[in-house]
This record gives sequence, structure tokens and C-alpha cells, in this order.
Amino acid sequence: MKAIWNNRVIAESNDTVVIENNHYFPADSIKEEYFKPSGTHTTCPWKGVASYYTIEVDGKKNMDAAWYYPETSELAKSIKGRVAFWKGVTIEE
Repeated sequence: MKAIWNNRVIAESNDTVVIENNHYFPADSIKEEYFKPSGTHTTCPWKGVASYYTIEVDGKKNMDAAWYYPETSELAKSIKGRVAFWKGVTIEE
């Protein structure tokens, strides 16, 4: 699977986990040069507290377009250490 934004592959892996129609990519599959930590956090009642990245490609920023759970609940252990996308990031095979 590939995560693409602004015509650039920003993550690629054969090992994604799909939860709630989101592909969670292993953290080591993201291209770190495009990811900047964000101060945003949200809470999911069953997964835990999410942290976000802003994606920056060729000078364009996509604020909080990727998220991950540094710590997960027991129910969400399968996505610990994984990153998911939204806000116009496309996922393709």
C-alpha cells in the first residue's frame, strides 16, 4: 500500500492494518523527511490518545494529516506504532 500526498509517496508498506476504513502503516514505512510533529491531540474512547503529524511536501503543508497512538488501549494494540492518514492523503495499492 502507498500513502500519497501532493504527488509524492509519503509511506509505503505491504503490512498495513485496517481499522475503521483507515490503513495504519508501520512507523518505519513513513518517509520521515515529510513529517513534522504537531501539538494536536485527540482522544478516541476505545483506542486512546492520538498524536498528529503535519505533512510537508515541496513547500506545501497539510496540517495534522497523519495520526498515531503512542500508547493504545488493549483493544487497539494492533495499531500501536502505526500511522494513518486523512485530509486528502490517498491510499493506493
